[in-house]
Amino acid sequence: MKSIATILKGAVPALALFAITQCTTTAGASAADEKTFIVGPQTADCTGVAPMKCLQVKEKATDNWSNFYTNIEGFTYEPGYEYVLKVKTEKLENVPADASSIKYTLIKQVSKTKK
Repeated sequence: MKSIATILKGAVPALALFAITQCTTTAGASAADEKTFIVGPQTADCTGVAPMKCLQVKEKATDNWSNFYTNIEGFTYEPGYEYVLKVKTEKLENVPADASSIKYTLIKQVSKTKK
């Protein structure tokens, strides 16, 4: 009987440490799934599967604009405004060759500035 009590005394702190570590890891992973995008006031001609208009996006003010070939779910773009958006990224499995492997979903529109 004493050996079971001894095992349990050692297991409880180990399980508590494991649970705390898992919570920290999960919280850190969800933060990595969020990005802040600056969306430019104009779209640009680009070619995906066919010619199309791409949003101009960058992650930092000092970055160069780059074409954004997919959409951001929940975001409605209006030309002439620069946006700062917080978006959630989600890896997708088994996507067609011409589709993005990342799904972008609007979390929050931080700002919308007339340009």
